[in-house]
Amino acid sequence: MRLTYVLLSPTFGMHQYTADLANRMAAAGHDVELITTARLPADRYDGRVRIATPVALQTTGFGREGLDLRSYRRVAAALDAAAAAQAVVHFTGPHLWNVPLLARLARRGAPGVHTLHDLDPHRGVRFGSLIRLWNRLVIRYADRILVHAQAYRERLLAGGLAAERVTAAPLLHLFLGSTALSHRPDLADNVAYEPFALFFGRLERYKGVETLLAAAAMLNGWNDHPYRIVLAGAGPLDRLWAGALPPQVELLAGHADDARAVDLFRRCRLVVLPYTDASQSALVAAAYFFRKPVIVTRAGALPEYVEDGRTGYVVEPDHPAGLARRLAELLDAPDRAAAFGAAGRAWYDAQRRAEEATILKLYQDLARTER
Repeated sequence: MRLTYVLLSPTFGMHQYTADLANRMAAAGHDVELITTARLPADRYDGRVRIATPVALQTTGFGREGLDLRSYRRVAAALDAAAAAQAVVHFTGPHLWNVPLLARLARRGAPGVHTLHDLDPHRGVRFGSLIRLWNRLVIRYADRILVHAQAYRERLLAGGLAAERVTAAPLLHLFLGSTALSHRPDLADNVAYEPFALFFGRLERYKGVETLLAAAAMLNGWNDHPYRIVLAGAGPLDRLWAGALPPQVELLAGHADDARAVDLFRRCRLVVLPYTDASQSALVAAAYFFRKPVIVTRAGALPEYVEDGRTGYVVEPDHPAGLARRLAELLDAPDRAAAFGAAGRAWYDAQRRAEEATILKLYQDLARTER
């Protein structure tokens, strides 16, 4: 089967997601191509994935760069070649041009699938109204829509989309480069459960950093144990929290490379996602892979990824006291954290097998479908 992935944005997280799909399909023997920008993080991709870079885009196109018609035509020509070769085309991340490119595929009778990561834009995001319109047009022109939660599939069905056009699969890619797992098959073995909770990722308001820091301040007054909350990520923390950090909070500022990230996930006792606004997050899968429990908020589809009281806990967003209580329960009990983590790894392994089968069936169905 021939597969062409299209990701025109240089966004690191979207390339991590796309690389996970492309690398696995290439490893399974499929003919895999990626059409993308020259500014991609190329080390994420397996050498068996053919990479075409007809443009050097720097954004998702919702701005002045989206008016660059010369670059658009180069992408369209690459897409025409994929359609002529009877490839199944998968748009894996947002870009303004995806809509006219999907319409172009439709005119040529070529099958196309589009992942919709966010049915609603995050709070405060620029071009929010335009993104909602863009979502509606993507749904109109794509043969299939892939979402990463059953709740989002049900929402699209309730909106009138035919059941056969919507596929749901969990979001399970890891943060590692293409060779990390093959070089280190023992990454998730013999992990430790040191007394710290890990917040990993960019420090943004919608991720509930303020709530986490308020919960950390409460923990400091509850007991004398040497708990720590580690914030590992880049972002404007001074805009989210005024004054000094609580004494047990450690900030590891900046982007974490694979080695640093692996070290943190191997050593932490739990991973915390105190988001106030979310769709889903691959960090839950990463925590489970390293046999670590999670604490997530009841935001977006995050509760779908947690068996409350077995692989972690679900708490209310914007509720520091409730978050602090659950943090204390797992930080106080390394044996419980390890048991939750083992259950999380079993969940991850089972879901990973099901996800691979679901996405492969999606591609096979599209390859056989006449428009």
